[in-house]
Amino acid sequence: MAAYSNLLNMAVYSFSHCDFVLCKDAIQTPNVCVCVCVCVLLCQVGMGDIRQSLLPRDVLSAAKELLYHLDIYICNMVQSGRQPPQVDSKTLDLIEEFILHTPKDRNAPVRRMSALQELQLLEIMCSCFQEQSRETVRQLMFSALFNLQGNQADESRMALLSKLVSMAVAVGRVPILECAAVWLQRTHRLYCVRLVQVLVDDYCSMVPGSGPTLQNIHSASPRFCCQFITAVTTLYDLTSDELTPPLELLQMIVSWIQDDPRLVLITFLNSPLSGSQPISALDVTPLGGLIRWCVKAPLAYRRDRKQAVANGSSDGEPDAARLFSALHLSVLQVLMLLPNILNEKGLFGRLALLQMESVAALTSDLSRLLDQADKHTHAATGDAHAASQLALDRLAQALQVAMASGALLCSREDLRAICSRLPHNNLLQLVLSGPVMYYNNIHTPPLAYSPHAAHSPIPAHAALPTLPAHTPHTPLSSIPASHAQYPAQPFMTGMPFPFRPGH
Repeated sequence: MAAYSNLLNMAVYSFSHCDFVLCKDAIQTPNVCVCVCVCVLLCQVGMGDIRQSLLPRDVLSAAKELLYHLDIYICNMVQSGRQPPQVDSKTLDLIEEFILHTPKDRNAPVRRMSALQELQLLEIMCSCFQEQSRETVRQLMFSALFNLQGNQADESRMALLSKLVSMAVAVGRVPILECAAVWLQRTHRLYCVRLVQVLVDDYCSMVPGSGPTLQNIHSASPRFCCQFITAVTTLYDLTSDELTPPLELLQMIVSWIQDDPRLVLITFLNSPLSGSQPISALDVTPLGGLIRWCVKAPLAYRRDRKQAVANGSSDGEPDAARLFSALHLSVLQVLMLLPNILNEKGLFGRLALLQMESVAALTSDLSRLLDQADKHTHAATGDAHAASQLALDRLAQALQVAMASGALLCSREDLRAICSRLPHNNLLQLVLSGPVMYYNNIHTPPLAYSPHAAHSPIPAHAALPTLPAHTPHTPLSSIPASHAQYPAQPFMTGMPFPFRPGH
């Protein structure tokens, strides 16, 4: 009894110093006292000392027990107010050893799960995240399990993460999808595209007819859906047949954006942005990737190689050209929503959602595709020319609307430089020769653009040379043929657009 009393007093003392609300009278049974003492020990010394109790257990039981203790440990850490809340290295070692099965000792036998045990572990993890009501605890737990550490356990992390997210999509586990959305936002893009590749394979390739299950992520977790689109457009860059999106996936994305144009802006709207994104991370919106799809599609997409469906027939399959046309219209509509959003955030003219580097890469790819098309014009000259002009028209439209909406911060001189290798196109020439771009009442440098490209107010521009007097009715033949500047036209940065989202 003396030992029990001492243990009880230690528990009450420890909890009082960890900011827990727990009275001594509430701890009266040995079972409750044992649970309390586990919490106390985890709060005081972390989780490194429970390894010996996990070693005798089978792989599934040890993993389940570790998840239970990890949940308690993180709850206590959050409750104690430790700033910043961070899982210690001993805990990460336990995760790698008993959940990811990466042995600490090279001579130790590798513990492996059977397929059934792995499925049971995934179900346990789904339940664990579903039952945890605090978002902070869920995010910390997800980070402890799946944040990449740059060691040999990362491959096991990616494998387990891919299976867990795929199961979460199948059974609608929203908490896991929300945690995965944050993971996609913070992780190197190479690993992000690996995750979405697994999802596309699972729901668009391996199991016919499972597309509607993936379709539901739009309503289940719009945040994850936005990051999924961003990662998918990064993965499928239309540089080869293997990197061309399946028609089912394309149709899915088009329907998502048509139903909710603001979907592609969710990450931007809900993330504090104080500067440019890390180079290795995904873009803050999928707009750049979607524009790349629309512009390159007429030249790069090979519909005849994507017609296979479950019954071996293409009957009823949507036409790729129409899907890309609808997608292009939706992207322009999303861009037209940006002026009001950027003005509300005080970011109009300061934050570029489309980077000049990505535009330059797009024009370079487009130039290469046009050169390839010219080499095969003997097969279908008319079709090749129409496809080339359609691609250039879409590029011109996207550039003009992006500049007018404040999504792209650059000068016409910059655009002319990166588009110099492209063939002539009337609409593109009009955009490149348009009025000078500037942003009223913005005197601070852009947040995500180099300072030398900041757009100054009108007086900062060099004065225009005085034109010589000329007589009226100048003959057209006197105009030089080298595409001189068009007369200045009124430029309205906030031009209204007859479209509003339904919600």
